[in-house]
Amino acid sequence: MMFMNPRAIEVKYLGDYQLLITFTKKEVKQFDLKSYLHFPVYEPPKDESFCKRVKAVDGILLWNEYIDLDPDTVYLEGKTINGNA
Repeated sequence: MMFMNPRAIEVKYLGDYQLLITFTKKEVKQFDLKSYLHFPVYEPPKDESFCKRVKAVDGILLWNEYIDLDPDTVYLEGKTINGNA
């Protein structure tokens, strides 16, 4: 049986490249995007007005059709705020 982490159902931009993500089962985690901003694909989110546009779509954190974050990465690397994690 393959383990699958919960999927994002809601995301809020907190400022300073911090994302607050609510996952299935109502777990809430905070994710620091700063360590990813050096990758070329994440150049647009360096602009905070663009970064604020993040949405949870089908379990994935998404800015547009080219820029997203894997929900497993966010779940495993995020700091637990509340929930079962």
